[in-house]
Amino acid sequence: MANKDKPGRIWLRRLAWGAGVLAVLVYAVEGGEYGTSDLWTQRDERQQLESDLEVLRDTVAVLRRTLEQVRTDDATLERIAREEHGLVKGEKELLYRVRRVEAGTALNDSAR
Repeated sequence: MANKDKPGRIWLRRLAWGAGVLAVLVYAVEGGEYGTSDLWTQRDERQQLESDLEVLRDTVAVLRRTLEQVRTDDATLERIAREEHGLVKGEKELLYRVRRVEAGTALNDSAR
């Protein structure tokens, strides 16, 4: 009877060894704090961060050029004051203040 069980035991032992070797290989590739998939994810994140950094460097360069223009060029400073802040210059221009009146609100004579 011992001879009949031997081939099954050998097969079971080989299967156990194969599963153990496979487990060790999987742990070697994916186990630990930084597995292969984690390293790929970090590589992709690094590429994205480097791309973002390049965009930010370009933005800083544009802002530095604009700052230098504002400091040295009065026409640029005046243009920004007009476009972004609605300021006017000189005595030849008229400034009107427009007031919104809600429907149903009566204006008194002095406001007309």
